[in-house]
Order: sequence, then structure tokens, then C-alpha cells
Amino acid sequence: MAIYDTFKTRTAQALPKLNEAEIKRIERFGDRVCFRDGERLFEAGMTSFGMYVVLKGVIRISRHDGLGNTSVITEHEAGEFAGEISQLSGAPTLVNGHAVGDVEVLALSTESLRALLIAEAELGERIVRAFILRRVEQIENKDGGLVLVAPPGHGRTHALQGWLNSNGLPHRVLDPVGDEQARALCAHYAPKPEDWPLAVCPNGDVKKNPSVVDLGRCLGTLPELSSDAVWDVIVVGAGPAGLATAVYAASEGLSVLVLETRAYGGQAAASARIENYLGFPTGISGGALAGRAFVQSQKFGVKMAIPAPAGRLLCDTYPLQVEMCGSLTLLRGRTVVLSCGARYRRPSLANLKQFESKGVYYWASPLEAGLCGSDEVILVGGGNSAGQAAVYLSSHAAKVHMLIRKDSLAATMSSYLIDRIAATPNIELHTQSEIVALEGSDEDGLQQVRVRHHPSGAETDYDICRVFLFIGADPNTGWLSDCGVQVDDKGFILTGFDVPGVAGPRAGLETSIPGVFAIGDVRANSTKRVAAAVGEGAAVVAQIHAFLARQR
Repeated sequence: MAIYDTFKTRTAQALPKLNEAEIKRIERFGDRVCFRDGERLFEAGMTSFGMYVVLKGVIRISRHDGLGNTSVITEHEAGEFAGEISQLSGAPTLVNGHAVGDVEVLALSTESLRALLIAEAELGERIVRAFILRRVEQIENKDGGLVLVAPPGHGRTHALQGWLNSNGLPHRVLDPVGDEQARALCAHYAPKPEDWPLAVCPNGDVKKNPSVVDLGRCLGTLPELSSDAVWDVIVVGAGPAGLATAVYAASEGLSVLVLETRAYGGQAAASARIENYLGFPTGISGGALAGRAFVQSQKFGVKMAIPAPAGRLLCDTYPLQVEMCGSLTLLRGRTVVLSCGARYRRPSLANLKQFESKGVYYWASPLEAGLCGSDEVILVGGGNSAGQAAVYLSSHAAKVHMLIRKDSLAATMSSYLIDRIAATPNIELHTQSEIVALEGSDEDGLQQVRVRHHPSGAETDYDICRVFLFIGADPNTGWLSDCGVQVDDKGFILTGFDVPGVAGPRAGLETSIPGVFAIGDVRANSTKRVAAAVGEGAAVVAQIHAFLARQR
């Protein structure tokens, strides 16, 4: 095996070698296929497969992007296997594979690969770990996957990068002035100001100012969904609660479809470090936790659609129906689990939208932290997510001004975070304060922020270009009006004994509509903690089984 400039530190895990006995156990899941020297086994952006186990010869793996750039990653020899995370979901691969010499392989389909992972636990663990590390390598190297072309600092580019990063999708950004290939692309397509950015898909398709739906289609995160299929469970929302439901339900043999508006992990994925989640004594980032849960869901055969916001829930027929926004497709499910969480709350500032992704952000990922440089930033919010973000940003920004409306953090934040904020010298807490004005331009983005201290009425202008808003969220339940799911006076969904005046039995997490369940932050009286959301996501599966048994 030839290893080039990658996998040097974790070679044994990223590029494991199977022995004869292990290959023998895999044989019942695949078919023997032969390829001639130079023949292409799979093509980036085009080919979907499960896994190839090399029996004879060599498969050369190369990065490839839609601009035609290719570079060798590694070569799989006899006893090694080709594949990465894309193969678990049936999405097109992001790399090329060519035969070096005459090659014989065991070819596994996506379905056969999943069956192998379940039936052979020890082998499955090694294969999945290798797939994860190979995706990490693709993300870190940035020589393959999607290519974005736009002027530096373009706000729309930042928004698309945020979506790509949140979903673990390899990509890179090229400057149309400084990069020769980007200049040639722009000369051919002649983009107008409203056409930025250009996106080059792995298969070579070029899209002007694409939406995240366009990117989802070209990268395989948004598969075609049929109205003919009837799912045992349709989960709306892929936060911790929804992912837990998907994993437990699919592992117990139920067919599961998950619809997610933005990215798996929900708001929890924006947490820089969760330190009170059971089993992680040193803490874990929300993104890492969500990423592991996502891979688990793919292993068990969950169908994930991102971005796929639900537009309407129709309950006057059975199976129940979910209509996606912007689509006439009606998706049918025997049960529907609402884990649709909440929408980010926005302060009442007249020009706020003008600066979103141009200085105003609703999460603090490495992408946003990298923009801080050595500048001062403002963070608004007093909950745990705000505290985690403030501590994280303090290691990137010169200073973090933390604004809260109350006179202390005691009522809204865990004590360990309060202590950490107090001990961080470059975090300054401003109590009883709020932003009252934003100044800047479309071209330069946010330039100045005005803050009012309410007890004194004093207003202070800060020359600050980055503001992070963590001021909570409102329940995402407006789309449920056609179904009549009962909510409380704040819009949170009522379940179990909290549902008034409904005849017949109701499981603890079932809503006023039979077969419709609510879990996580969107449920009235839920505990707003990741562990509680995961617990509800697991608990609802038993109630789904009971409902389906009654239907049968």
C-alpha cells in the first residue's frame, strides 16, 4: 500500500487490512467482480456503491473536484477496502477509484454493507471508524468535494460554508481574482453581482448563487423522496431528540425518514463544549456528538433528507402526510415524531437582516471564530449555550463583551460556566444591557454597535464587526395549524396528560392527534437539556411500537 501525504498518524485505523478469515466472513454479503487495468470503479459525484474489498490487484483512490483537479490519496491493496461515509447513505462518492493492474473485488451494495455492519459487530466497528477518518481527511485536506467561487468576505458564501461545515461536507473557496481556475470559470460564466457565489459540484455542474437545496441535491444530502413509500416513522427535526428516535427506531426494525431544515444536531451542534453530558468527563463538542449520532443513524439505515423543511402536517387521512416546503410531494408515515425544536429569536433591530452572515451570527463554530482575528466581539445571551460560546470565542477574540438583560447569570446558566466566565480575563459581562443599533454597509458589513445600559440610560458605541446572538428561540410550530396539534399559550406542543379534553388513551409523548408525537425542546414542559432530549427520543420509540400494534 502506498500512502502519500495523508493518514500518517492513524494509518492502522483509517486504512485497516483484513485477514483471510475476515474476508471469508464478508463474502456472503458481496459478489466477486473483476476490473481491467485503468478501468474506473467509481467516479466522484456520480457513482453510488457500498464497499469494495480488494481480493487481487490495487485500487487507486484520488481526490477529484468539478474543476478537474485530481490528486492521489492512497492505494488499496489486497485485504483493504474502498469506501467512506457517503457509502452508508447511498449518496454519490466524493472520490475516484481506478484499477491498477487487473483487479478482483468483493462488491457490496449499500444495503449489503449495512447488513454486514449489523451482523459483524467487530468488523463493523473497524469499517465505520475507517469511514469516519477518511471523511475527516477529506474535510481537512480541502482538495476535493464542492468548490465555491466568490469575492473574499461575501456574506452568501459564509452562509453556504456554514451549512457545508455543519453537515460535514468537504469543500473549498476560491478567490476569482487570485486563483487562475476561478478566473477562467468567471470568464466563461460572466457572473453578475447577484450570481455570487458560483458553486462547482463534484460532477462538474456549475450553479449561480445556489440555495442550500441546490447544494443538497448536488452532494446527495437531499435524495429524491417518493409519495408511494409509507414510512413507519417520519421524524421532523434532526436535533439530539430526533437523532435518538431515528437510531433507536431503525435499530428495532422500523423504517425511518428524517426531515431536517438545516443540519443534523440542531442548536446543540453549535455548542463548543458540552461538559455535563453523561459519559464524557472531559466534555464533547455539540458538533462531534451530533456527527457520531448521524453516522449511527446511517449505519442502521435511516433515510436522512437535508435540507428538507416540513411545510404542512395533514392528519385527516391515514397514513399521516407531511408536505415539504416548496414541494408538492406528500410523504406518508404511519407515525410522525415532531422534534422540530425552535427558531432562533431575533432582537427588534430594523437593519438586523442586512448584517446576518456579514457580522451577525447565531452560532459560534470554528468558521465564525476564525473571522474574529484579534478583534473584540459582542455576544448577547445568558443561557448555557451563550456561556459555552463566550468561553470558546475568548480563545480567538481579543475580548468578548457579554450582554445580558438581567442583573446576573445565576438564574439562567450552570454554575460551572458562570465560574469559568468569571475566571476568563478577556470576557467582560455587561448586565442589564442590550444592543439598540447596528451600523455598517452592504459592502463592508457590520462596523459599529450601540449598547444601552438600562438603569443609567447611557449608550456606548463600540467599533465592533462581529456580534453573536444567543437569546433563545421560539417553538417551530406554526406549520402545524392544518393538523390541529394542540399547543400551549407560548406555542409549545402539548402531550400526554397535558392535552385537555381528548378522549381515548394517550401515551406520555403523544399529542392531541393519534400517531403524532412530540419530543425535545418543542414539547411543552420539556427539560431543555441535551440528555433529556436524547432520553425522550429513545422513550418515544416504545410508544410508537404500542401505537403501531393498536393499528394492526
